[in-house]
Amino acid sequence: MTSKLLTRRTLLTAAGAVVVSGGPGFLVPAQAKGLAPTPSMRGGANNYLPGAPIVDRIGGGGFWMSGTVRRAEDGAPLGGQRIQIWAHTTEGYERDPHSHGATLTDENGVFRLEMPQIVPAFGQPHGHLAYDSGDFETVFLRPVMKSAQDTSLEAHFVLKPA
Repeated sequence: MTSKLLTRRTLLTAAGAVVVSGGPGFLVPAQAKGLAPTPSMRGGANNYLPGAPIVDRIGGGGFWMSGTVRRAEDGAPLGGQRIQIWAHTTEGYERDPHSHGATLTDENGVFRLEMPQIVPAFGQPHGHLAYDSGDFETVFLRPVMKSAQDTSLEAHFVLKPA
């Protein structure tokens, strides 16, 4: 009986479905304690344009940039956070204003923005993302794709209050 219980707990933990009792009749999701903030990546701010507009899509689309935004320490999702995205794509260079756009996270701290296919710049296919709204410390990310043929890229932010 013990081995079945341990297997179930292992499965639930791996799936992220662990709950903690908040007292009689209350269940609350378990949250990470002491989650470290994401450091800004070297080169992440390259060609950054402050104030890029919030858009539904950058250019003709076909490539998806997505990720999450959470608060440092407790890992709580942060809704309504502005994330700027830009890259060297089939439709423009990183420095071109039309290659920049921003989106907001949903109530679960998730963002997703369609843009043109990212192409290699200086030998690496990569995107640029920034959190720069002011409630939390500014973070620049520069994730590199595994392959120039990938049609999506993820980046995750853990933010520290400003």
